[in-house]
Amino acid sequence: MLAQLCHARALLDAEDLSIPDVARAAGMSPYHFIRRFEELFGTTPHQHRIAARIDRAKQLLARGAPVTDVCFELGWSSVGTFSALFKRRVGESPSTYGRRARALVAVPGTLPLPLFPGCLSLMGLLPAHAFRSFREA
Repeated sequence: MLAQLCHARALLDAEDLSIPDVARAAGMSPYHFIRRFEELFGTTPHQHRIAARIDRAKQLLARGAPVTDVCFELGWSSVGTFSALFKRRVGESPSTYGRRARALVAVPGTLPLPLFPGCLSLMGLLPAHAFRSFREA
């Protein structure tokens, strides 16, 4: 049963099959599949699919994709519906999220400031003669 449900979750993530089709692939009735899936993963198949789509939308928005393109690429037919659902799930509109996420993106080869270790930033404030060697620093 566990292997069937894990396979079904992979199908939900990878393909745009209906819930009854995924249930059939798992060898269960749709009702039984939904109950077992929720027992095992703590969410219904539909909610799991929505969460995966929202996660993908967050990735695309952080890369600078326009909200309209993200909406239609991930299968929503209305930008308003997508934006309302995104705001309800994430806490901010898709455009606001995209702007905020892009501001946190680092230049390749550098660390973003919020993740830079505090001890290293403090060492940068010390004068050059504060340490006799690199090892002492």
